[in-house]
Amino acid sequence: MSTAGKVIKCKAAVAWEPNKPVVIEEIEVAPPQANEVRIKIVATGVCHTDLYHLFEGMHKDGFPAVLGHEGAGIVESVGPGVTEFQPGDTVIPLFISQCRECRFCKNPKTNQCENGWAADSHDVMALAESRFTCKGKKVLQFMGTSTFSEYTVMNQMAVAKIDPAAPLDKVCLLGCGVSTGYGAAVNTAKVEPGSTCAVFGLGAVGLAAVMGCKAAGAKRIIAVDINPDKFEKARVFGATEFVNPKDHNKPINEVLAEMTNGGVDYSLECVGNVAVMRSALESCIKGWGVCVLVGWTDLHDFAARPIQLIAGRTWKGSLFGGVDYSLECVGNVAVMRSALESCIKGWGVCVLVGWTDLHDFAARPIQLIAGRTWKGSLFGGFKSKDGVPEMVKAYLNKKVKLDEFITHKMTLGQVNDAIELMKHGKCIRTVLSVSPQ
Repeated sequence: MSTAGKVIKCKAAVAWEPNKPVVIEEIEVAPPQANEVRIKIVATGVCHTDLYHLFEGMHKDGFPAVLGHEGAGIVESVGPGVTEFQPGDTVIPLFISQCRECRFCKNPKTNQCENGWAADSHDVMALAESRFTCKGKKVLQFMGTSTFSEYTVMNQMAVAKIDPAAPLDKVCLLGCGVSTGYGAAVNTAKVEPGSTCAVFGLGAVGLAAVMGCKAAGAKRIIAVDINPDKFEKARVFGATEFVNPKDHNKPINEVLAEMTNGGVDYSLECVGNVAVMRSALESCIKGWGVCVLVGWTDLHDFAARPIQLIAGRTWKGSLFGGVDYSLECVGNVAVMRSALESCIKGWGVCVLVGWTDLHDFAARPIQLIAGRTWKGSLFGGFKSKDGVPEMVKAYLNKKVKLDEFITHKMTLGQVNDAIELMKHGKCIRTVLSVSPQ
C-alpha cells in the first residue's frame, strides 16, 4: 500500500536532551509539503558534529532532535512543486542547501546558501519548523537532515540526486566528512603540486584532507595526531610523514618548522580545537603559508569565533599595500575583530594593515601581517547539489576512496554504541544500516 500523502510511523534515534544517550523511538513523519521530498534513509555515517551537538554545543533550544546528517537513501514521495525528483530516485541529503537563486549560490566564491537552515540557526543547528513528532511533541530536524531516522523530509534544494549504481552504505560518507576534508584541500586551500602540507587530526575529515592533498599533487604530507594508531591508516590515504606532538618537548609548530625549513605551504586543522588552530597557523611558512580551519567549533573565541572563518571568510595579512575589501589600519586587535565581522559571510575578505605584536588573538597579528592566510572551509567548499554527485562519480571511477574510512558497521539500534566508539576515538567511521534498500 502506498504511503504517499500519509503520515509514516517509523523508528528514529531521538536526542531528548543534551549529554544523554539517544533513545530509539517510534516517531511520526508528516508528508512532504510544497517543494519537499520524503526520503527513506538506507544508511548513515556517525559524524563528530552529531557528538558536538549532543555533548559540546548542547544548545537548550536544540532539543529534542533526531541527529544524523551523513546519510543516503531513496525518495519515497514528493510534495507539490517538486520537478527535480520522483519516487525511487537515489539521493544524498545535504546539510548545505543550494537553491541556485540567492546571491550566495550565484557567487562562485562560496558554497553558502541564504535559504538553508544554517542561514540563521547555526547555533541551534535546526530550524524551528519540523516534519517530526514523537509522543505528541515536536522533534527538531538536526542540520535540516536527521538521518538517524528511517524516514526524513527535506526541501528539494538540500537533496542531491546520485547515480543509482552507487552503494548507499559507502557514498553516505560524502554527505559530510569525506567531502569536507577532501574539498578543504582541493577547493579551499587549493593545494599545489610539489607543495608541503600538514594535516592536524586524523579522523575521517583529516584523512580525507590527506587524500585531497595527495590528489592535488602535494610532495610531502605530514600527518599530525596524538594517536599513533592512526598513522598507518593515514599512509593508506597518502601521508608521507607522521608526527605525534606527545613525542616532542617543544611546540608542534617548531617541530614542523625544523622539518620543513621554516614551515609548511599548507596546513589544515581538522580537529575543531582553538589551540590546535593556532598551532596550525604558526606551522605555516611566513609569506605564503595558508592555514585552513576545517574542524567545527562555535564554543570559544580566538578573538573571532572560528565559525566566522569556517563560514568562508578569509583573514589575510598585508605587509605593504592592501586589497579592496575590509582593511584594518589601526593595529588594534579589537578593531581587527570588528573588521572581520563587518565582512559578508561567504566571500568577505579582511586585510590587516595596522602593525601590532603586543596582544594575542590566539595568534599574534604579526603572523598574518607577514603574509600568511587563514581561511575557513565549510563542506569543503563544494556547491552541494553540484559537488556531491561529482564526488559519487569519482568514487565509482576509483578516483576517491570511501571503503577505507569505514571501520565499523552497525544497525540504527546500536547508535549509542557507535557514538561511544567515536567519543573515545576507537573508529574512523561507523556506518549504520537504517532501512533495507
